[in-house]
Amino acid sequence: MTDQIDRRTVLSLLAGATLSPGLTGMARAAGYPERAIHVAVPFSAGGAVDIVARTVMQQAGPQLGQPIVIENRPGASGNIATAFVAKSDPDGYNVLIAANNLATNEALFDSLPFNAEKDLEPVALVGYSPLILVVQPQFEAKTVKDIVDMAKASPDKLTFASAGTGTSGHLAAEIFKQVTGIQALHVPYKGGAQAMVDIIAGRVSFMFVDPVQGMPQIRANQLRPVAVSSRERLVLLPDVPTVTEAGFPGVEATVWWGFLVPARTPKEIVTRLNKEIDLALGDQKVKDSLREMGAVVKGGTPEDFRAFIKSETERWGNIIRTAKIKAE
Repeated sequence: MTDQIDRRTVLSLLAGATLSPGLTGMARAAGYPERAIHVAVPFSAGGAVDIVARTVMQQAGPQLGQPIVIENRPGASGNIATAFVAKSDPDGYNVLIAANNLATNEALFDSLPFNAEKDLEPVALVGYSPLILVVQPQFEAKTVKDIVDMAKASPDKLTFASAGTGTSGHLAAEIFKQVTGIQALHVPYKGGAQAMVDIIAGRVSFMFVDPVQGMPQIRANQLRPVAVSSRERLVLLPDVPTVTEAGFPGVEATVWWGFLVPARTPKEIVTRLNKEIDLALGDQKVKDSLREMGAVVKGGTPEDFRAFIKSETERWGNIIRTAKIKAE
């Protein structure tokens, strides 16, 4: 009898051990969230990604009933924050807000400490914003055609600034070069703020900048917008043509933002986060704040966001490899 009891006890324990991962996931999902949720931002405070994260989560936090802690983890083109979340427990308490770097770094770096497709679970796409081609107000070229003509007349004359190698502004300019057939020297900086100082001072010829960074200087007449890199005109700049309207179709480049969690996070938690983020994006104050930044608000399902990331990764990977760009 003792042997039978012991055997049954062992089998019961083994069965419990086999079921425990699923039961643990169900338990996590049932009580979620029970404490503060941490959102990792891959870039410094005050930038577009940081502002978007705070704008959305300021509304989503009260809906979730728990504090939202924004943690800026800049460095390595966003890879530090991405790796941190990718390696975190899949319990929904560490969330990543990602941007273009998630789609470009695979091609820019020879190796990464994570696999974005396998180690991260998409939650929701926030939206995107087209980049603006800007010059210093006194710059002699007034239109896209003027810039192209100037570059072709003096191939070694033009320069363009970016916040760093492989950033959205750099890659937008590379598309611009490919489409127009011009040459221009890339001048990378260690951040958007430094690049903005030199474009305003006229030390570089042009720059593709996101509206969050560019609109304050445009409104202050420190920069002049030449065109926007989207299919449709930017609401904030209704009189500024798209690059396509200027006669050069194919120059489409946007900055985008979205939330992800570690892979193997219970589906119920992913669904809850998606629901609350989409609800926050529908709030009028949030929509107004994002639109004031030049953002087109999207939202949608985790599957929508997964397909979007895949498409962006393929597109930018081809551009990066064609231009032979590598992270510095």
